[in-house]
Parts: sequence; C-alpha cells; structure tokens
Amino acid sequence: MSKLEQVIILDPPSDLKFKGPFTDVVTTTLKLKNPSDRRVCFKVKTTAPRRYCVRPNSGIIEAGATVSISVMLQPFDYDPNEKSKHKFMVQTIFAPPNISDMDSLWKDAKPDDLMDSKLRCVFELPSENDKLSDVEVSKTSSVSSGKAESALSTAFSTPVDNAELKKVLEKCKRLQVEMSKLTEENRQLKV
Repeated sequence: MSKLEQVIILDPPSDLKFKGPFTDVVTTTLKLKNPSDRRVCFKVKTTAPRRYCVRPNSGIIEAGATVSISVMLQPFDYDPNEKSKHKFMVQTIFAPPNISDMDSLWKDAKPDDLMDSKLRCVFELPSENDKLSDVEVSKTSSVSSGKAESALSTAFSTPVDNAELKKVLEKCKRLQVEMSKLTEENRQLKV
C-alpha cells in the first residue's frame, strides 16, 4: 500500500519564514487545518531541535478545526551567506476513537497510516524600510503603549495565551543558558 496523502492543510504550505534581526527570539505561526470529518493527531519534528521551541508540538485537531502552532527560533549569529538547511516535518495520523496514550499511538503506528508534510526554514533580514517603520512604531508605542498593546493583541489574537507564550520563551532562554553552562563544563572536563 502506498503512503497516505496529507489530510491537513498547512498555512504556510512549504516555507516557514523568520524575519530578523536574530538577536532575540523570532516567532512565526504555523496553522494546521483539519478539513476532514475525523479527528487527526499531529506531531511537529525538526532537523534542528536545539534551535527551535515549538508549542504545541503535538496534539489532536478536531474535525473541521484549526490549530495555531508557535515556532520560536532561538537567538543566533546570522550569516547571510549561509543557507538555512533547517526543515520541519508535520506528521499526522487519524485518531482512533478512544485515544488515551499519544506516545504509544506514535510508537505503534504503521508507516502506511502516517501522513507527513515538510517545510523548509527561510531567514529574512528586515529591509531599510522595515527598520524605519520599526523606529516609528517604537516611538508611537512609547507615547501610547497602552493603545499599541491593545491594538497588537487585537491584531494578533490567536488561541495561544500570551502569558503561556512568555513562560515558554523564558523557559527556552533558561534552558539555553543551562545548556551553555553544561557545554562549558563539559569542555573543561575534557581538558
């Protein structure tokens, strides 16, 4: 039997774009839409797991529903000459009627039941015009930060809770610091 065609619709369909500067966490959103009449389990994988934080990275999409996924690129030194080879894969499988253990579902899944979609990562530096508009936005927001925040929260209203997103970002930063310390400690032990 041949591999099943992906049932969910991805937005964006093929490229995850991250717009710099990359000195801080850069977040992009991936939307997964389930147009079928069945529940679908999903899992997001990447070729560079230490460079990204993905929330939620797995779950169930109800029939006819859409899930928004935040993909957070961790800060790094951007080299415009280096082409990004980072990729993401969204794996899906139709949910059984009484699912209780997601781990065993994926572990016991037959390859013929799995569906997948691949996305590549594209890094973009802001243009001069973007930088000018960022300066104007920061001036405006410093004058009327309350209005700017409410406008932003209205413009970017997604199912992801801002407090939860901040916690995840803070945890990612803490883990990065911890990983740097452990890497340095490991280096010291090798010497």
